[in-house]
Amino acid sequence: MCRVEHYKFRVSFNSDKIEDIMVDEPAPLGSGEYPNAGKLLAAAVGNCLCASLVFCMEKARSEVPNICAEVSTTIERNEKGRLRITHMTVKMFPQIEDEERFKRCRPLFEDFCIVTQSVRNGIPVDVEVYPYRPRNGGPDAADAV
Repeated sequence: MCRVEHYKFRVSFNSDKIEDIMVDEPAPLGSGEYPNAGKLLAAAVGNCLCASLVFCMEKARSEVPNICAEVSTTIERNEKGRLRITHMTVKMFPQIEDEERFKRCRPLFEDFCIVTQSVRNGIPVDVEVYPYRPRNGGPDAADAV
């Protein structure tokens, strides 16, 4: 990771297969053109949970044709007045073809998510799973599964 300017940094993954990404702080510190570290952490948790559910369903010989997730974070000041991520909520929307196999995976997949379980050592993470809804549009999610 190297500073480009102000609060904008280039993150390199030391791989010719993975392009560098830019990160930046929101205004007033940075320009807010790119995600900041907190947003990348939220994305990592959401991605890991989705991948873990897909993996579990594939092991159960069932497909997940589509899956979306929304991750929200709560930021509060600690006892020293420093901003901290104090809570994360993940809403997952998998398209499930086999409800019985999903019922077997539901209590298992979170435990295999490396990122979420690591983050949970310091930040509570709630995970809710809803019936699938398209990322851009579609009906609102129904009751949690």
